[in-house]
Amino acid sequence: MGELKDTEAYEEELLDYEEEDEKAPDSAKPAESGKKGYVGIHSSGFRDFLLKPELLRAIVDSGFEHPSEVQHECIPQAILGMDVICQAKSGMGKTAVFVLSTLQQVDPVPGQVAALVLCHTRELAYQICHEFERFSTYLPDIKAAVFYGGVNIKVHKELLKNECPHIVVGTPGRILALARDKDLGLKNVRHFILDECDKMLESLDMRRDVQEIFKLTPHDKQVMMFSATLSKEIRPVCKKFMQDPMEIYVDDEAKLTLHGLVQHYIKLQESEKNRKLNDLLDALDFNQVVIFVKSVSRAAELNKLLVECNFPSICIHSAMSQEERLKRYKGFKEGKQRILVATDLVGRGIDIERVNIVINYDMPDSADTYLHRVGRAGRFGTKGLAITFVSSTADSEVLNQVQSRFEVDIKELPEQIDTSTYMPN
Repeated sequence: MGELKDTEAYEEELLDYEEEDEKAPDSAKPAESGKKGYVGIHSSGFRDFLLKPELLRAIVDSGFEHPSEVQHECIPQAILGMDVICQAKSGMGKTAVFVLSTLQQVDPVPGQVAALVLCHTRELAYQICHEFERFSTYLPDIKAAVFYGGVNIKVHKELLKNECPHIVVGTPGRILALARDKDLGLKNVRHFILDECDKMLESLDMRRDVQEIFKLTPHDKQVMMFSATLSKEIRPVCKKFMQDPMEIYVDDEAKLTLHGLVQHYIKLQESEKNRKLNDLLDALDFNQVVIFVKSVSRAAELNKLLVECNFPSICIHSAMSQEERLKRYKGFKEGKQRILVATDLVGRGIDIERVNIVINYDMPDSADTYLHRVGRAGRFGTKGLAITFVSSTADSEVLNQVQSRFEVDIKELPEQIDTSTYMPN
């Protein structure tokens, strides 16, 4: 986080917003909740948010019955146009907060971009655009499109010229290039959203791009930022983009455990990992499983080994072309393969409903990374299982950090594990 100290020059460029921030009343306290997990059956349903009938139909089609805690806290304020900073654990439906509240407010005008969503990877951008399309099924006049590097920029320029979307989702580099070339007009943007905002604002280069894009949008707009992990250091940076934001930290800090997720570890030697992984994949019932490793070479090697053992496996890592990565991600999301070997490239924000097991073949480098990885299983309050291989003193130290920070007791994997504890009903 040391790089945050070197950002005075960039923060000066946001002075207009910073000055208004400082005038915010002290009474604007974060909305912290002592409740756990999902809002109960007795509480409000989505109808109580007074959403458009077309949105309610899409929500029903998607199988959502009751708002999660973060949706319950955020949506009523977000649909009123308030600026929002929201931290909530993985799988709590943060994406639906900004998708639904944006679709509720957008009044589509031909040729005008009304909402801009930025995120740090093309896989996440693709997924967010898919959510906008899913929830706008009955709002045919609202169009969303996704823009990221790796696609010929001429394709994007043609799309903006001929079928300009009302909602633009993309990665900062490509969005900035299109805006600089005057192909993407941002002067009518009413909603500016960052997903996994800490990932973008902690990186100095990406933050510079985000700020440049931000300054091309109107002063008077709604700003919303979301992440599963939001350090005390990065929160003031977020607020510099906002005017008197509502802050929501659901299950803050130590309570960032995951509803419905069974967590275990296995102590073993490095040389024993492959045999143990084979045994687990043979013994466990699963819909889809994600196996995390620490490097590109290990992802490729492990995937090759699994394929040779006749497991239906693919891998995704940063050494692949962007087109190939997205193709594989789409295939896995559609259920064409059941096992994905991946680096931390897919550890944040990726949402695949069928994944109910995550295996940390290699221990993540921090408690935060652990949270993002295991959050791929047990999404939206459903059941899931996370198994972590511990093969060194350093691995044990990270596991201890996870247990201490998140106040969770992770036990050794028993000989027999009850399938009903991690398989969805």
